Amino acid sequence: MTDSDFLTRTRVFYDTVAEDYAERFREPFAGAPVDRAMFAAFAELVGPGGAVADLGCGPGRATGHLRSLGLDVFGVDLSEGMLAIARRENPDLLFVQGSMLTLDVADGSLAGVVSWYSSIHTPVDELPSLFGEFRRVLVPGGHLLIGFQVGDEPKRHDRPFGHDVILDFQRRQPEFIGGLLEAAGFEVVSRTVRAAQGTELTPQAFLIARA
Repeated sequence: MTDSDFLTRTRVFYDTVAEDYAERFREPFAGAPVDRAMFAAFAELVGPGGAVADLGCGPGRATGHLRSLGLDVFGVDLSEGMLAIARRENPDLLFVQGSMLTLDVADGSLAGVVSWYSSIHTPVDELPSLFGEFRRVLVPGGHLLIGFQVGDEPKRHDRPFGHDVILDFQRRQPEFIGGLLEAAGFEVVSRTVRAAQGTELTPQAFLIARA
């Protein structure tokens, strides 16, 4: 699969399921104290008013939560369908269409980057470039928060919500992702893995890294 194939497939998938997805995950942090704690720790590390990009922001729920923690945040996503929801629900925040692999952001201009379950559609051989792009836009000493499902085999979502689309959600090991972050110039300062809860099928990993 070429880069354009992977990006197009991801964009079409989320454009198609956007409204159903947003309704299904209307309150993603309800009953998730560990997840909220990771955002709180990240916000404290970045500092009040720090400029943060929520990359792969989807319907903007995490973006809004980051703003509530005192950060100067904007969202980026491939899917215009998702961005339409994000703009509708957060009219005072900036949301732009784009790829995480080629950000329209100046070098060293951000205090923080969040990739909350958004790297899970990036092919493994593209992860070094992705993490290098995260490192590029961060000021020295800036912080990255990344969340993903733990595992070794992908979960294929075939015809979700009855729509005729299909996409693989990659599960990865924290040690593997941590090693790639270090190779990209990050220092991993926190590794957290929590048990699956609710409808989740696997543990969830949250890494915080410093540029």
